[in-house]
Amino acid sequence: MNHYKHFTLKEREMIKHYIDIGKNQSEISILLKRNKSSISRELKRNSINGEYLPCDAQSSYLHRRLCCKPKKKLDNQIVYKCVKNLFLNHQWSPEQISERLKMEGFRYTISYNTIYRGIYDGLFDEPGLSHGNRGAIRKLRHKGKSRHTKNYEEKRGKIVISNLITDRPQIANDRGRIGDWEADTVAGQTGKACLVTLTDRKSRYLLCKKIPKKNSTEVKNAMIELLKEHPLKSITPDRGKEFSKHPEISRELNLVEFYFPFPHHPWQRGTNENTNGLLREYFPKTKDIDQADEYIESKIKEINLRPRKCLNWKTPHEVYHSMELHLI
Repeated sequence: MNHYKHFTLKEREMIKHYIDIGKNQSEISILLKRNKSSISRELKRNSINGEYLPCDAQSSYLHRRLCCKPKKKLDNQIVYKCVKNLFLNHQWSPEQISERLKMEGFRYTISYNTIYRGIYDGLFDEPGLSHGNRGAIRKLRHKGKSRHTKNYEEKRGKIVISNLITDRPQIANDRGRIGDWEADTVAGQTGKACLVTLTDRKSRYLLCKKIPKKNSTEVKNAMIELLKEHPLKSITPDRGKEFSKHPEISRELNLVEFYFPFPHHPWQRGTNENTNGLLREYFPKTKDIDQADEYIESKIKEINLRPRKCLNWKTPHEVYHSMELHLI
């Protein structure tokens, strides 16, 4: 540990006094109980035209002290604007921002911990927030998000299933190919429009379509339309009644097999569950999802162009289409 002490203004005044009365550097070091080399460096560094003035020496010291402190990464306006845009306007997480900047060779780098500190310090908050408002912290993906209780009992009706998830091919379980899809719905206000979502297990690529009402016929038609021009090996939906027409979907899509998870096991189709969580940032629960198709498509595009840690910071679009993009 370094126990070095900087000279104080009082000590500098004493140095000036001892010089005026004819003391040499060795004598001054003994009187101040300082190392002779420290006295020598102080006089050499802070003398102007051979004259040592305590006030000027102290002023120079304070200026150097201020300049020697490391500059905060977010004080750089280029970095700040880039991070702010990706975090607030495109809902990228701090880790996604940090790693994608490195991946694309951005001229500045910043750690995700630094971004988190900036968020919690209020650097991205809008001015004039009321007392108690948590500002940009609420933009963090899971901040304040409630969790379901354990041992939840399913109240919905049950459907006839074709295959259990334990029968799904191992290559699908290992995410070894494009075309193994997980399916679900994202509801808004009860009885109104909802979204049918399909997520590719390997690439995390999202397909989505708005339907006017959550029922089996609308879900069937939406899934057929979404998947008819995409690689298709298997489908893993949840056990909701809206997927009760899965035999008809299978016949329309070249006899693709459906594999159903066990009851109350959402983690068995966690890829789609996580993607639906990303959609919830744009379509909160209890809010009407009856938005324009262009708006919905723009948000799906944002999610598919967002880098993922599980994809080594590539985007679902890049993995699904086997291409590289420049995003920043």
